[in-house]
Amino acid sequence: MGETNSCSDSFSHFPEDVQLCILSFLSPIEIANFACTSKRFVSLCQKDSKLWHAICEKRWGSKTQIRKWGDGKISYKLLYKTLNKWENLIGFWRRCGQSQQRPTLGGAAKPPTLVFFEWGPSFVSGFRVSPSQDGTHCVTKAPFLWMGISADGQILSYLDPDGGSNGSSGESVPVNVDFIGDVHFSVEENVSYGHRNFKGEDSDDGVNGLFEISSPGSSPETSEMYQYYANRMSPGADRAWRRQRRRGKERQGRRRWETEHFRKIVDSSPTPARPLQGLWKGICSDMKLEFYLVMYDVAGISCRRVGDLSEHLSSYTPVFWTSDPTFIESPFTCEEENLYNSRVHLQPSAVAGHTDWKCSLLDDEVVSRIMHINSSYDLVIPGLEETSANPWHAEGRIWQYRNGTFGFGFLRDNYIVDLKHIAQNGCILNTMELCSD
Repeated sequence: MGETNSCSDSFSHFPEDVQLCILSFLSPIEIANFACTSKRFVSLCQKDSKLWHAICEKRWGSKTQIRKWGDGKISYKLLYKTLNKWENLIGFWRRCGQSQQRPTLGGAAKPPTLVFFEWGPSFVSGFRVSPSQDGTHCVTKAPFLWMGISADGQILSYLDPDGGSNGSSGESVPVNVDFIGDVHFSVEENVSYGHRNFKGEDSDDGVNGLFEISSPGSSPETSEMYQYYANRMSPGADRAWRRQRRRGKERQGRRRWETEHFRKIVDSSPTPARPLQGLWKGICSDMKLEFYLVMYDVAGISCRRVGDLSEHLSSYTPVFWTSDPTFIESPFTCEEENLYNSRVHLQPSAVAGHTDWKCSLLDDEVVSRIMHINSSYDLVIPGLEETSANPWHAEGRIWQYRNGTFGFGFLRDNYIVDLKHIAQNGCILNTMELCSD
């Protein structure tokens, strides 16, 4: 006991900034246990204390501006709980199932499948990500979801249904973001809120601010139930109930967003042990930019296009696969060198024929390793390898380059699809942003 008190006394003699620095390495449970050791440390660990600011600053200070969240008026303990939950959003997510959204005013019938979340100064923002249509490696970012905290500690989430497309009204939709574990969330319109313009104008029905009758986070059904029981014993209860039901139906009729679910792409970047893993982009045979997802599992490696599930076989049939993810190291046989040298690299139309691009290819994309792969033919047509007179129709290669990227091709073709990173270090590369104004 004496030794414990001695340690406690020695810690209390440290300057406050040193104490905060030491305690910032602890978890919330460890901080709660520490606060129980002495009355002197209770104030140090309170929700509005400098300690929680130090913890938030240490963990997220390099990614966002901690003091700007909630206009600097919320407790840092609340901010810690919120950011700790939202941190898992950062990265790539993929919509589950077929989109039920109506066509946007800009004419796009279906929203992109891929969503990317990143830190903002005092919020988390999500973007719909899709291949550009200009024949280059550029990636299109369209506004999708904004999540922040109000000055009174309320969670605020707004969605741009049109994604900043041409002709967009610029009006946001209040939504509820519900987390289902660590790799799944849903976005549902909060019809108990009035619509609000991105520029801050009032809603169409003349309601100032964001709120109608119900409280933040409450659903229309909860509001109606409360209204029913509140008026049950009052005169004209039936009329009040019918009126409330009519209002609920009107709100449903004004719904602008159908609930969508998203799953996290956990392994969206390569690792030393899995160098081909992740999301990639490449110019395919029709000279359009496509997104590819390469996955490792117990069966080997498979690559699929990141397309809408409604497209025929786009997300079920792999572009290539292999059950033996073993690389062939240099030096290569003459046959392997001829297979590579006899093929052309599909390149963006904007740079086709440019000598600078070719020099970059020679300098950075020197082949370092080769892997044997198969096309999807022998999955779609059972027994193709055994029955086909020419097995080259299903066989292919991956050529990994010195810079970490790679290309793939099949022996039946005369070209190579070179894949590049979509994102690195938490940022999307070569972006073309669509704005809401």
